[in-house]
Amino acid sequence: MRSTLIDTALERATRAAARTAGALPHRVQRLLAGRPIRVDGHELDVEIQLMLRMLTLLPHSDYASQPVATSRAQIDAEARLVAAPPIPMESVRDLTVPGPAGPIPARLYRPKGLTPRAPAVVYFHGGGFALGGLDSHDTVCRFLAAHAEVAVLAVDYRLAPEHPYPAAVEDGLAAFRHVAMNAAELGIDPDRIAVAGDSAGGNLAAVLAQVTAADGGPRPAFQLLFFPWVDMSTKRRSHELFSTGYFLTDAQMDWYVEQYLPDHDGRTDPMASPLLADDLTGLPPAYIAVAGFDVLRDEGQAYAQRLREAGVAATLRTHHGLVHAFVNMTGYGSAGTHALREAVGALRVGLSRDTAPSVRAGVPQAPVS
Repeated sequence: MRSTLIDTALERATRAAARTAGALPHRVQRLLAGRPIRVDGHELDVEIQLMLRMLTLLPHSDYASQPVATSRAQIDAEARLVAAPPIPMESVRDLTVPGPAGPIPARLYRPKGLTPRAPAVVYFHGGGFALGGLDSHDTVCRFLAAHAEVAVLAVDYRLAPEHPYPAAVEDGLAAFRHVAMNAAELGIDPDRIAVAGDSAGGNLAAVLAQVTAADGGPRPAFQLLFFPWVDMSTKRRSHELFSTGYFLTDAQMDWYVEQYLPDHDGRTDPMASPLLADDLTGLPPAYIAVAGFDVLRDEGQAYAQRLREAGVAATLRTHHGLVHAFVNMTGYGSAGTHALREAVGALRVGLSRDTAPSVRAGVPQAPVS
């Protein structure tokens, strides 16, 4: 299912073909995609079905069968395949923040017209804790910044297998705390900082919300979780239903967890599986968006339910016809973009001055490098 799009000419040609296919009328897409696919009472969106069919025609390699460096280049190329052209920003600045093992690379996006004391999002990319980075999720961060009118700090946390659990968690916490401590220098309102992420990044955002709620320090005002990976200890029914053929496979999930947390006993730790935390009370409001055709669907839905049971204001949005990684698909068709726009609306409300809780750090400012 995964194409190795390392050759620049092939990548450009494939991207052009994908954009053309995504823009076709739905009746034409249906002719090319084949008969509708229905699973668990839901129908796969026709433009997504066509994309999956196109991917089967391309050269492909499974992450587990190639060097990690090759897989990292591959996921960046795949992101470019379905990404829209970069949205212009007033500024995009690469910087570093202090981390427990040294400086953590980050990228700060500020859209045009942003106020000096703006709401902000600390964003953690997906990629199973082993892949992905600032470039693979550049389009997503630009979209959130421009349409939600927020500053976005993307965090390039350490990756497995070189840096297994809990390195990513440690970097995520360090980055969030640094933003809260340096809000004035970064042009950010310390009371309106959200955490967000997709897949593995959604895991980090959820873990960070839990840890900061318990430690008495600065905490996020809102959490935006896209198809979050919140339970490494077990597989739910969606793993069986969508184990292969829907972009993210069950076998790839097995490979990811072996890279990040090979110790099976450690997978029940709430810092790895936030769904398993005993107490979820007092967490910031959440918007959780999951894809209907995704191995991670059921655990994302379960996390939303647990948050609600704990009295947390949690909105669950299940995009029934979509697959994993739809946030990256702003340049292919319209379904992924529509889903992101819905999330932007929730983010804007969650970070508005009328709804965001006070989470001021009350700590001295430290320099940004």
